[in-house]
Amino acid sequence: MATTLLASSSTDGASVLVSITCDDDVVRFRHGVRAAAIAAGLRLIDQTKLVTAASELARNALEHGGGGQGEILPSATPGHSGVRLIIDDDGPGIADIDGALADGVTGGSGMGMGLPGSRRLVDVFEIWSEVGVGTCVTVETWAS
Repeated sequence: MATTLLASSSTDGASVLVSITCDDDVVRFRHGVRAAAIAAGLRLIDQTKLVTAASELARNALEHGGGGQGEILPSATPGHSGVRLIIDDDGPGIADIDGALADGVTGGSGMGMGLPGSRRLVDVFEIWSEVGVGTCVTVETWAS
C-alpha cells in the first residue's frame, strides 16, 4: 500500500500529513515525529516519549479505527515551542472515553496502555470521539 506524505503550510509553520493504512505507515509516522522533535530542540528523553506516544496512537488508529492519518505540526500553545500531533480516524469511535483512559482497559488484544500511557508521556493530551464517526487525539510535547 502506498503512503501519502503531504507537506503543506500552516499559519505557524510547516506541517506533515501521513496516511496511516498499514504497519509501515506507523513506522514512517514515527520517523517523521522523531525528525520534528529533533528540529524543535526537544531533549532526547522528550523525543523518546513523544515518539512512543505517536507510535501508540498511530497503532490505535490503525487497529481500532481501520486506519487514519497523523499530522505533525509545531506546538500551538502560546509561549511554548515543541511538537503537536493530531491523529484521527473514521473508525467506530469510543463509547466510554473515561474507561478507555483507565489503565488496563483494552478494546482488543493489547494490554490497555495505549491511551493512558500516551497521556502520561506528553505535556498536552486531548481526545474527542463519537460513536459511529471516529476518534481524534491531539498531543503536544514542549521543549524545555
